[in-house]
Amino acid sequence: MKLSARNQLKGKIININQGAVNSIVSIDIGGGNIITATISCAAVEELGLKAGSDAYAVIKATNVMVGIDE
Repeated sequence: MKLSARNQLKGKIININQGAVNSIVSIDIGGGNIITATISCAAVEELGLKAGSDAYAVIKATNVMVGIDE
């Protein structure tokens, strides 16, 4: 798989919370970090996603916000 996105984080799916239309997929990328993504239920099915499977969190954004605690 080759993608133009530079932020490709490999991990393991730890949970899929399936809703009526969308699912929330949680990927453990190590170091105590978990990334969640909301994708369609159709995409979950087409990709064959299951808890325990390896997957990539691919992040492509034109804007990134930065915040700090006051």
